[in-house]
Amino acid sequence: MHRIAPYTTAGLEVVVYSKAKLFGHPVHPMLVAFPVAFYTGTLAAFIVYAASQDPFWARLANIVNWAGVIMAGVAAVPGLIDWAMGIPRQSAAKRTGLSHMVLNVSALLVFFVNGIAYSGHVLPPASTGIVLSAIGVALTLPAGFLGWNLVQEHHVGVHLSAEQERLEPAKSQPSDRHHPPRASYAGE
Repeated sequence: MHRIAPYTTAGLEVVVYSKAKLFGHPVHPMLVAFPVAFYTGTLAAFIVYAASQDPFWARLANIVNWAGVIMAGVAAVPGLIDWAMGIPRQSAAKRTGLSHMVLNVSALLVFFVNGIAYSGHVLPPASTGIVLSAIGVALTLPAGFLGWNLVQEHHVGVHLSAEQERLEPAKSQPSDRHHPPRASYAGE
């Protein structure tokens, strides 16, 4: 298991493990880039479709949209496993993970509706795809920030060496939380 630095919750020191791994590496972080890229590509293709009125771009946007929906679903499975089984209950990481999940599922649903709208023989106006894609991307951005926060602040799925664990500031010290002292590593 990948152990992280101790995490303090309810006065107890606990560690957070990534439960969904492939060859020892957390799976969720490996997959999250795909839906983000596909969602962004969907928005870009709908903008080009609006500018050119070439149906090729609407078809491309719809294909990329569905790729994003499928990959978001695939990425959600290990993320849910890590959240449900690897993060301590009643912890700040658990609450952050829940917000991350709600935003991502909301984005997935928006892109799912967008995919349905463009799957028929008659294409809706380009503005429909732009608005829905923009909403989905707008939901994905804070979700990504929260995911980064889970890794950076709470070290979910991060394997620290013994030296990194020793230098990691204790989470129970609020003054160190946002401005930890800079550690000096050999070779710097």
